Amino acid sequence: MKIELAAAQSIISEALAVGGRQGFKPLTVVVLDPGGHVIAAARQDGASNSRFEIAQGKAYGALALGMGSRAIMERAEQQGYFIAAVTATLGGRLVPVPGGVLARDADGAIIGAIGISGDSSDNDEAAASMAIEAAGLQPQVA
Repeated sequence: MKIELAAAQSIISEALAVGGRQGFKPLTVVVLDPGGHVIAAARQDGASNSRFEIAQGKAYGALALGMGSRAIMERAEQQGYFIAAVTATLGGRLVPVPGGVLARDADGAIIGAIGISGDSSDNDEAAASMAIEAAGLQPQVA
């Protein structure tokens, strides 16, 4: 199972709405399927350049290692060489800071990942988690 396009668009809309309600800087949101392919993405007006690549890297890394990008950051602090090697193996598509959140269905299966970039990493992660929950899914940040 994977996140379908309609659900991905709903997650994006909710993440952007969370950012608006919380006064976040302009966000870029990327939704990936379990294989790391882009289902949908959106970049708010005023978001700085390269935010798509950063958001995608947060989500892609979460899928590649089976853990939220917050957990990847914590692992990088303990095992920097490992995360550097994985990043190289993935062609640089791993961004080890919060904001990449796995989405799980009711059975606990990973059905995709959401990456957000634009505000602080903590705020990016919060917007992703709230949007995943609003879609009736379970976010995994660790």
